[in-house]
Amino acid sequence: MNILITGASRGIGFELAKQFCKNSNNTIIVTARSIDKLNHLKRECIDNKLTSNIIPIECDLESIESISKLSTEIQKHCSSIDILINNAGAISNKPFLELKAQDIQKVYQVNVFSVIALIQQLFPLLKKASQKAHVINISSIGGIQGSVKFSGLSAYSSSKAALVCLTECLAEEFKNENIAFNCLALGAVQTEMLNEAFPGYQAPINANQMAEFIANFSLNAQQYMNGKIIPVSLSTP
Repeated sequence: MNILITGASRGIGFELAKQFCKNSNNTIIVTARSIDKLNHLKRECIDNKLTSNIIPIECDLESIESISKLSTEIQKHCSSIDILINNAGAISNKPFLELKAQDIQKVYQVNVFSVIALIQQLFPLLKKASQKAHVINISSIGGIQGSVKFSGLSAYSSSKAALVCLTECLAEEFKNENIAFNCLALGAVQTEMLNEAFPGYQAPINANQMAEFIANFSLNAQQYMNGKIIPVSLSTP
């Protein structure tokens, strides 16, 4: 399978790549702003004798120019995409009245606008998948209507709510295509981003455990569901 993971330089994305590398038939394309961290991920996979083909590509999701070049770079290595995991995320932990325009723009650019741009650009490659392609958008339990909300996370949570709705819209619009769109709304997972939002909090699940769940979901769930928003949460936090 050809698998693309955004935000793979740390946390869940880093561990996801390692999960998929356990199958030597996979080609895993990993993107992030830091090519050094992506190369570290590749070396770690090789050191652990995970033999899949892992391809690091530097991509800054805050840059429209960088996103526009990604499809061309991907096609140097594969002609289709079976699984796209929109995992990259940005957070701003500030009281609402202190949010500046650039804070909101950054969060929405990474969490929403870049996802739209990537799906649009990669749609032809998703259509060429050997079986039904699967797009997984990684949202947050904070983006689910009726869930517990937290002060300081208005930009982040509202952007993740937009991602939830986007998933439902795309599933409906492309229901006759060979592509499924699903969304995982994650609760607390022990990552650097969680620490930015809730310093000192210890989550009940680590990044590797969540990555194992997401990998299995990515490989199988498109056979049974489309346009679904799945809360995956033991703690919120």
